[in-house]
Amino acid sequence: MTTPALSVLDLAPVRSDQTTADALAATRALAGVADEQGYRRYWLAEHHNMPAVAATNPPVLAAMVAAATERIRVGSGGVMLPNHAPLVVAEQFALLEAAFPGRVDLGLGRAPGTDPVTAWALRSGGGGVDADAAERFPDHVDAVLAMMSPEGVGLRLATGDHVLRATPRAASVPTVWLLGSSDFSARLAASRGLPYVFAHHFSGRGTAEALALYRSQYQPSEAHPEPRTFLTVNAVVAPTAEEARRLALPNVRSMVALRTGQPLAAQLLVEEAEAVAVPAAHEELGSEMLRRWVVGTPDDAAAQVRELAATFGVDEVMVHPVAGATRGTPADRAPAREETLRLLAAALAG
Repeated sequence: MTTPALSVLDLAPVRSDQTTADALAATRALAGVADEQGYRRYWLAEHHNMPAVAATNPPVLAAMVAAATERIRVGSGGVMLPNHAPLVVAEQFALLEAAFPGRVDLGLGRAPGTDPVTAWALRSGGGGVDADAAERFPDHVDAVLAMMSPEGVGLRLATGDHVLRATPRAASVPTVWLLGSSDFSARLAASRGLPYVFAHHFSGRGTAEALALYRSQYQPSEAHPEPRTFLTVNAVVAPTAEEARRLALPNVRSMVALRTGQPLAAQLLVEEAEAVAVPAAHEELGSEMLRRWVVGTPDDAAAQVRELAATFGVDEVMVHPVAGATRGTPADRAPAREETLRLLAAALAG
């Protein structure tokens, strides 16, 4: 099997022993490890009003990470476009590209990334983005692409033609990716000749079908003559399989709570997660999730990553490092997440 390139997805998790400032410091440190270890790209997610997630604003986080690293590509995984005016997104990422040319990715998603009340506050609470933004996602994708181009986009108004540009004199543009967990974005990406990523790390189902649909319907574009995609997967790598499973437990508890409608809280420490009494049905749900993750020793994890890449025909795997922390861990670091990146990179290179 060939060895795929590695990338990172980060939600900037907030543990029970951390403040938001601590979580952001840990993200900066993790990005530095990814940069040092030769990872290809580092993407920040968008989630709102979640006690365990500090990644509310991908362009702000991407700027922070880009400034703290030297070569790795940075971007969004992704910006939930219905939450924002297309011009604002285009301006943000045009400026990022101007500041860090050739290093910026703009991943666009259609989901809200939050609960319905918070979605309303984001989209309509201040009289901002219209309530039908999700239905107009294809048009908004086209608008972002046009506004970020050096030519801008022309609007024909009663008073005459008006040109909108995301930045005055763009010399380059970010690479735009469409993200999704259904076939909607696969079809849209194929029709626009854009790169596409299916959220395998989130659902673990429907990946092969979505990628096959994308590849079969792909319409070549000037920037992307061939379909381009990669795989995302949750990962915990440790010296022993037992330790890896133990470090995965806090994130398993968080995901089970999310899927079963339990109150959400900051991510537990490993010892706190071990002390939680879990109904048998929820334990089975957690075990089912774990079977879709990469959890194990470096050699086992490397073999799983190679197998995933071969199964889905991709040359890149984006890992979401979900290893938890034990008591006494420095609040501003995530050593087990950093170690996951180091051990996996070394095992794949060996």
